[in-house]
Amino acid sequence: MTAIGYFKYQLRDVSSVTDHLLPNGTSDINRTALSEENYLQGKFGNVMTLCAMLPMLVFSCLNSILLERIPEVVRISGCLGAIFVLFLLTSILVKVSLEPVIFFSITMLTIVLINSFGAVLQGSIFGLAGLLPTAYTTPIMSGQGLAGTFAALAMICAITSGSSQNESAFGYFNTACAVILLAILAYFALSRLEFSRYYFNKGKNVWKDKRKEEERICKIDLSKQDEVTDAERRSSTQLMENTNSEADSKSSIFTILRKIWPMALLVCLVFSVTIGVFPAVTVDAKSTISADGTWSDYFIPICCFLLFNVFDWLGRSLTAVYMWPPMDSKFLPVFVGVRVVFIPLFMLCNVHPRQLPVFFPHDAWYIVFMILFAFSNGYLASLCMCYGPKNVIAKDAETAGAVMSFFLSLGLALGACLSFLFRGLL
Repeated sequence: MTAIGYFKYQLRDVSSVTDHLLPNGTSDINRTALSEENYLQGKFGNVMTLCAMLPMLVFSCLNSILLERIPEVVRISGCLGAIFVLFLLTSILVKVSLEPVIFFSITMLTIVLINSFGAVLQGSIFGLAGLLPTAYTTPIMSGQGLAGTFAALAMICAITSGSSQNESAFGYFNTACAVILLAILAYFALSRLEFSRYYFNKGKNVWKDKRKEEERICKIDLSKQDEVTDAERRSSTQLMENTNSEADSKSSIFTILRKIWPMALLVCLVFSVTIGVFPAVTVDAKSTISADGTWSDYFIPICCFLLFNVFDWLGRSLTAVYMWPPMDSKFLPVFVGVRVVFIPLFMLCNVHPRQLPVFFPHDAWYIVFMILFAFSNGYLASLCMCYGPKNVIAKDAETAGAVMSFFLSLGLALGACLSFLFRGLL
């Protein structure tokens, strides 16, 4: 998403465009953004978002089924490996000259595959987080925000260096490959930690211990043949059978959903609003302070991507030290609902091309809206994701985490579909 400038550059109409050249003869990473975009460039942001979010929704749903059928180590390590290969392919394509239509098609297919594997990975990670104390869901949420911040800073550094689009993108995607390799190593290290082994097996151990205790009590009761009636003996036998069945089975997805649906619905709404305007609408905002100067080159990388990711990360991280409103408070759904106001606010900023009048032309309006928009997204989404799995018992926490991840993806997919509407209304 942050490298959207590179992809639009690759889709340029070479026959009708003269790139701005640096003194060393390379294309300027900033000024190759065209004032008049062709069809593929104009639709790239919307189609990219759709190709990312819909597969994520479908495979988040499938992950709830895969959770019981495919071992967690296969899901997580397999998905990380597949994503690594796809990013490696993306990096190689930087060095290959392709026709715009072919490049567009391959890029969208890659985005579909990356987000398909990413959905299974995300659901599996949130499933593991559901087994840990509440405080450990927050680092996963804040880590997503920090990753976006890292990506935005990397792009700003590329602009500052004056590298060509291809050179900066090659280093950019290779960096992603290196980070994924670190993630694979970190995952295998996780299974060796005593802390993680304790919590990952805690739910199973609790129910095993309960079953053993109930069996012991039942056997003691049944051994007292002279002191119990036939009805009491049958009752004790039935209790032992029920205990075994309860310990060996987990609740159904629908049973879990009935317990966590308020939090699931709220996290869905949070991301529907966010993806509805970010980046499809926000990325096309133009600076009015310095339309043709240096600030215009940095306006979107800083005010759109960097500001969003920094304050989104701060919002997610805040839940590690402060969680308000509480889970059963009426304020939580109110705060989530109020975020809908950001949709018209961004649409009324200096976003082009457009047909509607501009009500908030100054850059300061856009910056203030982005800060509030990003912080509320991070804080409220993290709050809901922390609360959701805590509404179920320990043995169902992993499934609850995966269900919450599905509704997160549902919000992303709905937002991607709505982005076409919001961009078209301009």
